[in-house]
Amino acid sequence: MATSKAAGNDDRGGVKTEPRPEEILGMRDVLGRELNGVPVLVLIALALSLFTDTFLTSTNMDNLGRQVSIYAIIAIGQLLVILTGGIDLSVGSVVGLSGVIAALAVFETTGGGSVALAIVLALLAGAATGAISGLLVALVRMPPFIVTLGFMGIARGLTLLLTGGRTVQPLPDGFAEIAGGETLGIANLIWITLIVTALVWFALRRTVWGRYVYAVGSNKESARLAGVPVRSVQVSVYALSGTLAALGGVLLASRLSNGVPTAGTGYELQAIAACVIGGASLFGARGTALGTLLGALIVGMLNNGGTLLGIDPFYLQIAIGALILAAVAVDQLQGRGRRRAAEPSESPGSTPAPAATGGTA
Repeated sequence: MATSKAAGNDDRGGVKTEPRPEEILGMRDVLGRELNGVPVLVLIALALSLFTDTFLTSTNMDNLGRQVSIYAIIAIGQLLVILTGGIDLSVGSVVGLSGVIAALAVFETTGGGSVALAIVLALLAGAATGAISGLLVALVRMPPFIVTLGFMGIARGLTLLLTGGRTVQPLPDGFAEIAGGETLGIANLIWITLIVTALVWFALRRTVWGRYVYAVGSNKESARLAGVPVRSVQVSVYALSGTLAALGGVLLASRLSNGVPTAGTGYELQAIAACVIGGASLFGARGTALGTLLGALIVGMLNNGGTLLGIDPFYLQIAIGALILAAVAVDQLQGRGRRRAAEPSESPGSTPAPAATGGTA
């Protein structure tokens, strides 16, 4: 019998089956999914360039980059949780808690040693908060929404207790230099954001851990049966989300040059918006670090453009909410289309194929 193009002989004389078309990861999959936000980004940039004289100025671009950087770092941490089918509502409160911890550690002090210690303490606090959330989700099997909602209140309460509700200041110049300084003419905040994005992109795309993250988000039970350490992966993504939220808190405190107990309020919604607008699916297993960075840029440009145009910020909230709904609706429609395309065609008299047990992408 002749061998079809779908199969061939391998070097060992056996039959080698080529992957089905839907299993092949082409260039469109590698780049298209990450760059879906580029057309929207370009349209917003063109509109703001036409309607304002200050959007493309170096000062505004620098301010936009600094503003977006903190949101993007927090959003990338949120993305890791969303990829596993979870959600982290505590990141905004962790931003406030970590910023206050760092500020208290360097309050009225001088020297680089105290600054380094402050950063380490803040990052450990964020990692611990995320790890405990992950343990409750993975081991106790509590809903992520409830766990992180609880930690949202716990972290904010701890922040107010540590500060007595008062701003922590003054802070040393060395601490303010972290976010306020520049390297090669580019703000440190932007460099840090690019490094974080590159590291997370590499981890998700090129490591076994990254494949595990997508597998858990696709179908936890199937991943477990395939040998994926589902619980460890869940704990790790929540711990990383807390760590990146803490990094955002340190950078925010450094940029403001004080520790504000109410800092980070509402940042969890901004982070989720950046993820969804950047192409992530709230059902898990879809999303990239680069796409999330683009989503954060879109949200940041809307806020920045609204300020330049004198638009009421309440209208901007409506616009961002509408973008989230549109992004989720498109994701749902695309998911239905993929499921229909994946269904095997049944010829008359043939036995129906068993239904797939995979999770929602």
